[in-house]
Amino acid sequence: MKENVLDVLMFLFEHYMDDGRDTIPERKELIDELTQAGFAASDVSKAFSWLDGLTNLQESETEQYAQNIKSIRIFTEEEKNKFSKDCIGFLIFLDNMGALDNNIREMIIDRAMALESPEIDLEDLKWVMLLVLFNQPGQEAAFAWVEDVVLQESLSSIH
Repeated sequence: MKENVLDVLMFLFEHYMDDGRDTIPERKELIDELTQAGFAASDVSKAFSWLDGLTNLQESETEQYAQNIKSIRIFTEEEKNKFSKDCIGFLIFLDNMGALDNNIREMIIDRAMALESPEIDLEDLKWVMLLVLFNQPGQEAAFAWVEDVVLQESLSSIH
């Protein structure tokens, strides 16, 4: 199994965030459980740094992008090198549909770029989207849609 930061984040989401628990264990307890589950300590540490980065983005979000203005998102060379063509196409599709506001889109791109993977494929991007949307007020519909897409693909890959 390919173990990396995204695998740790997916484990946390599946076992703690999306199972309806009212409380999440303390960080130390989570770290212990993740290392017992076989994740490398360095990947666990990077995953918590990734989550801290997401928290910082959420706390500093100041509606920096106009919401009512239709614009075209130009991807940087670094983003084009890291994102597969499917990822860029999917982000453009969501943008054209109006499924994500500009701030959320930028948070998703930022958190995907923060992963150490040399390339992000569409499945990875969808998991990043799920993690970003999970605690975003007002994004419940987008979260539910992405969750359905991610879970639908997960179930179809099992069969």
